[in-house]
Order: sequence, then structure tokens, then C-alpha cells
Amino acid sequence: MRTVLCSVAPWWIGIQPYYCSVSLPARAITVHVKMADEAVCVGPAPTSKSYLNMDAIMNAIRQTGAQAVHPGYGFLSENKEFAKRLAAEGVSFIGPDTHAIQAMGDKIESKLIAKAAKVNTIPGFDGVVKDADEAVRIANEIGYPVMIKASAGGGGKGMRIAWNDEETREGFRFSSQEAASSFGDDRLLIEKFIDNPRHIEIQVLADKHGNALWLNERECSIQRRNQKVVEEAPSTFLDPETRRAMGEQAVSLAKAVNYSSAGTVEFLVDSRKNFYFLEMNTRLQVEHPITECITGLDLVQQMIRIAKGFPLQHTQAEIPINGWAIESRVYAEDPYKSFGLPSIGRLSQYQEPLNLHNVRVDSGIEEGSDISIYYDPMISKLVTYGATRAEALKKMEDALDNYVIRGVTHNIPLLREIIVHPRFISGDISTKFLPEVYPEGFKGHQLTATGRKELLATAASLFVAAQLRAQKFLGDLRVSNTQQERRSWELCVELEKGVHMLGVSRSGATYTVEIDGDKLEVSSDWNLASPLLTVTLNGIHRTLQCLSRNAAGEISLQYLGTTFKLRVLSKLAAALSVHMPEKVPEDTSSILRSPMPGTVVAVSVKAGDTVAEGQEICVIEAMKMQNSMTAAKTAKVRSVHCKPGETVGEGDLLVELE
Repeated sequence: MRTVLCSVAPWWIGIQPYYCSVSLPARAITVHVKMADEAVCVGPAPTSKSYLNMDAIMNAIRQTGAQAVHPGYGFLSENKEFAKRLAAEGVSFIGPDTHAIQAMGDKIESKLIAKAAKVNTIPGFDGVVKDADEAVRIANEIGYPVMIKASAGGGGKGMRIAWNDEETREGFRFSSQEAASSFGDDRLLIEKFIDNPRHIEIQVLADKHGNALWLNERECSIQRRNQKVVEEAPSTFLDPETRRAMGEQAVSLAKAVNYSSAGTVEFLVDSRKNFYFLEMNTRLQVEHPITECITGLDLVQQMIRIAKGFPLQHTQAEIPINGWAIESRVYAEDPYKSFGLPSIGRLSQYQEPLNLHNVRVDSGIEEGSDISIYYDPMISKLVTYGATRAEALKKMEDALDNYVIRGVTHNIPLLREIIVHPRFISGDISTKFLPEVYPEGFKGHQLTATGRKELLATAASLFVAAQLRAQKFLGDLRVSNTQQERRSWELCVELEKGVHMLGVSRSGATYTVEIDGDKLEVSSDWNLASPLLTVTLNGIHRTLQCLSRNAAGEISLQYLGTTFKLRVLSKLAAALSVHMPEKVPEDTSSILRSPMPGTVVAVSVKAGDTVAEGQEICVIEAMKMQNSMTAAKTAKVRSVHCKPGETVGEGDLLVELE
């Protein structure tokens, strides 16, 4: 069977006997194109001209003679018109029929169907909101807080929480713009926002013969901007009775629309285990691997079988929960900015932790790939599996420590901190986990006294190992006439504005580092060419990454996920360094720079205007999400350096204030 996969990175390649990929022109051939038997270019990078261009994709289908299309995760995967056009051409759509796509893809209609199927639903307005004034009126009738969201949306796009009339008006504007940009449909609905809930979803599988199963749940409560960051299966929160009730309601909803394929019914669950229907995704979910891990079912294989007309191979009683699986979404994002603002660039070095047992990495990139502004910033889905949750979590720690990503800013520091946080380990989570745990924003790993000493000792040992290597010539057989090799050093190490005097002694590949009266034994193979630095500190094994080091003694180490900058100097160099002038930091109080790469959607001010603190100055769209840039103080606008439609990079000057 010749099959087209409509995705930038179709991660389930290899199942089809013959696979054709739709792709874009690129500087280098991308991973999914390399893995395909045949590839067809569907247009330039903007999605409206390529992956959302039905005509181009239909031409690719005709050109290749494809018999079936798997639509991937996004783009046209839940577009009923695309499914209709495929049916008209006699091409199988590996997914549900157009009726189910339309019924569940429209959040207003799906809510009405869910009510009729006796599925628990959230109180709200069952209709399309016409304008901002009507949105305010409806919000007041429902009672704040409310959720404004795109009727045709998904993936957290086109969603805003409003706590008052002003936020409702602003949310209506941004949600409608994002919905139009992402889905070509700006219709919105409003419903009651359930404060502090869990986001738990049920995977369903249904065939064309009236059979349907629920494949247990996925806990997806760790989110930022309504988009999932860490998922796990099963949930620590559900008991067997609640799991069964949610599963049965999910199957009831699927049968109500004659659903046939893999699909996901999402619920919000409150602290008393009351659950409410949120939406149904009529496609494969990004987080589907964790369900595969605990059930042993290949969901894509099942989708293909169902599309071909085969009945399900299993009964509900045969669906197990074996072990525990966790997924971390690795993004090209800066986690120190609003828990993750997009980053772009080229992957100068990339190494997945596939050497570890029970680790799965679903990705569509490789070393040398470009991360652009046009698509979702996800680099990969990092999945770990264990017989218990503790085992899966420990495996995730190791996998994140061994994951090498250079060239773009990434969110591994945040992921690493989430999975070791006491609240996460205990299962005390909700969709508000990130803002509650980090109310002042994410600041990275906070060093303990022991951690600080481990980091200082590692940096000092690395500095000495590099110096000793620099003194040797590879293959040098000459008899040295120099003095006996040094065995001890006095060093000054700077870390987080602190200065520490260390004594270092060496015995073979092991260094003894004395810090404030304590001694740490540091041993390693000291392979300075490797991006990974595996060390043993007083018997404890750690995997660090040396991101950079230079002749000035500056070393960047990734330790427990977070990057720390240190400076290691000899005692003499440290004494002389106090005479070096320091660079004066830029005064940023009167300028606004773009915190991320993106496109300027709107500029709300002009030179000479007076702006108040918190007033919107411009809107930047990045990876299909719109971000409002506001004034940090009340001042007069001196000059505007951007205009709508322009592309800006991270750090580009947008507006100057007097």
C-alpha cells in the first residue's frame, strides 16, 4: 500500500509497505524525507502555502498514486474538508469519517453531542460568540473566571482565561486571531473555567464494526499556556472506579458519532474526582507513546488496520496497565521566559540518549537541522518506561542528563526540575503546577550546599585535566626534560557571584578537591572531546555536560539540567584579574526588545505617544502563538523600530522610550 503522511515529522515511519512524504524545500534533506521511499515538495515554509494547502497535498497524492493518507498530529489531521476530498478521490483517510471529524472538531457541536450521550460537561454558553461585547455579557452571565477558546481549535492555541471584563475583551481578540491563523476558523465559545483542575485524557480505539475500547488514561496536567509539557500513564490520581467511569463515558461519546480510529477524549478532573468533558481530538495525540508503553499496542498500526476495515483484535478485558511511562516534550524554548518562549537556530550538535535502556525518542530532526519560526518548536518526545513510576522517573532523569542539544535554547532545565520536584513525585499536581511552584518564574536549579561543592569540584578537576592534556603531545616518544609532573594546584573558582579558594591534588584519573574544609573525590575518564562528562563524586555518579570552556578559565557546565557559568583561575591569575575592567550592562529601562523570534502582527503606538505601564505596545506571533509586548514604565515613545508584517529576531529593538 502506498501511503502519504502529511506531517513535518511523521514519527511512525516504517509501518507502511511503501511510504511517501510531503515536504518542503530545505537547505538539507530532512529526516522524514530521508526515511521516505518517495518525497514530494508541497510548497514554501509558511503553513498556509504548504501543509495547509489542500490543493498541493492532493496533487502530491495523485502524483504518487497513494492509496491512503495518514495526516499526522496537526495541520489537516482534523479537517473534514480534507477528508471529504480524499474520499472523493477514492483515497483512504487513516482516521475517522467526516461526520465524526465535524461533530467532534467543532467544540460547540461536540458539547451538545456529549450532553446527549450523558457525558459530564462544563457549564457554559452553547453557541458562537459574535464579538467582544457579547463575550463580556456571556462571561458575566456564567460568572468569572471563564475560558475563551476556539471552536475549531486544539493544542492550546486560541485559548485564554479571563478573570474580568478587560481580560475578556483582550482574550476575545487574541483567541480569534490565533484561531484564524492556526485553523482558518475564528469562531469562539465561552465556558466556566474550572480553577485548579487536573487534565486527564482517555485514549479510545474504535473500528467500523461498532466495537470500541478505552485504553486507559494519560495524565497531562503539567502545562504552560494550555499546552502540555510532561505527560504520564497511568495517572497517580485515578482509582479503578473513576478510571472505568471516564473510560465508559469516552466510549459512549465515540459510539454516539460512529467513531472509527484512534481518538482521545479529554477531561478536566477536580479535587473530588468529578470529571467534565473538555474536547475530543479526532487524531493521533502527540503523547500516544506512553499509552503504547503501558498497553503494548501500536496505535498507528491499529489505525491502519481500522482504516482498511479490519475489526479490533482485543476486548476491553484484555487491555492492561503494565508498568509506568512518562513523556517529556523537549522544546526549542527558553524556559526562563514565561516557562518557554520559542527559540530558533541550527542544531550544531545533537545526540539522543538512545544508549539507555527503556528510553524512546520520537523526533524529526538531526544534527544540522534548522528550527524555524514557522512550526511548533518541539524538538522531540522523550519517553521513559519502568516497572514502577519511581523507575520511570529515575530513567527520565538519566535521559535528560544524557540528551545533548546545542545551537538552540531548550527546555531541558525546566523538564529536569519538574520531574524531581517533591510535589510532582508525590502526584500533587494540577494545570496550575508551574505558576504555583514557580510564582516568580522559572529560575533553574537552585544549588544546595552539597550541589554547589559538587559543581565547584567538577569544574576545578576539569580545569586541571584540560591543562594537563594541553601539556602533552599525542604520540610523543621523546624523553621529557621538564620537572616532575605537578600533583597539586591552588585554584580560585567563581560561581554565582561567589569566590571560592580550592585545593586540588591528583592521583591518576582521580582528583581530591578541598573546599571549605571538606574533601571530594572526583574521578572520570576525562574525555574532553565528548559532550558528556560522566563523573563520580564521593561515590555518587553524575552526568554533566561541558557546554563551553576557554583559555580565560570560563567554563559552562550543565549540571542537573541547568547551565551554570563558572570561572576557574590559578591563584596568581585571580589576584591579577581584579585589575581588569568590567563591561557595563546595557540600560534596558527605556527600550523594548523582542524576547523571541517571530513576526510583528500589530503595533499599537507611534513616536510621540505617551504609554502607561503595562500598556500594549505591539504583538509578536511566534510558532502560531501571539504574545503581547507591554511597556515596563509610563513614558513617551521616542521611536518605533518595527512594523506589522516584519520578522524580528530575539533581542531585536522594537521600541525606544524617553
